[in-house]
Amino acid sequence: MSLIGEERKDLILNMLNLEGKVRTVDLVDKLKVSSETIRRYLEELEAENKLKRVYGGAVKINLAREEPAHFKREITRAEEKRRIGRAAASLVEDNDVIFVDDGTTTQQMIHYLLGKKNITVLTVSVPVLYLLIDYQNKDLFSGEIYFIGGKVNSKHSRVSGAIAEKMIETFYADKAFISIDGIMMGKGITGFDAERGQLARKLIEHSKQSIVLSDHSKFGEVQFYKIADLKEIDLIISDFPVPKEWEQYLAEKGVNWIHAE
Repeated sequence: MSLIGEERKDLILNMLNLEGKVRTVDLVDKLKVSSETIRRYLEELEAENKLKRVYGGAVKINLAREEPAHFKREITRAEEKRRIGRAAASLVEDNDVIFVDDGTTTQQMIHYLLGKKNITVLTVSVPVLYLLIDYQNKDLFSGEIYFIGGKVNSKHSRVSGAIAEKMIETFYADKAFISIDGIMMGKGITGFDAERGQLARKLIEHSKQSIVLSDHSKFGEVQFYKIADLKEIDLIISDFPVPKEWEQYLAEKGVNWIHAE
């Protein structure tokens, strides 16, 4: 395979990662090669276990059908999550009331809230709660802490369910920081778990501003439960700049993007 061929395959994978699927006819038009050449590229990429061919094109392989345990997520893409968490915390202003969703990316925010004054944090995440308590006991965090009660999920160290949803409905926040498992144009933001996804939706509904935290591995992924349409989100923070293919779509939906460098 020539270098240009490898570059074409990389472009196919980039498109696939953003859109979740590619069509042969679109690739022929974009790459200016024959449909036979495209089929050969797709066959080679499938042999490398990088995509799955379907009639008329290919789709992204979704190996993660089940949400990993919290301790496994915590060590995955740790540096990217740290940068995203720091960027998210920079949006929090003195006297804000914020929802902090469950997730190892939102958890990183807490380390960067210590200089804020009079912050009220509401969370469903047990690790976030422990961090806040620890910092407060060390006189490093002086805000208020509210833990949303409900059914405990030990594997993922969070609460969810009807009781938690009912409790969230009694509060309103300035900003909600939301974790996701997938994001795609036309499909919105999605999650593995329906109960957690419904809870995240409640956070969005009860906040003035909704902010999604996502590393690039979630791009082009669609998981089991739809949390919200992109038009319901105000801002996305990611370790990658906004994909060019998404710029116009997000602008039409009124969604801003922050690249956490």
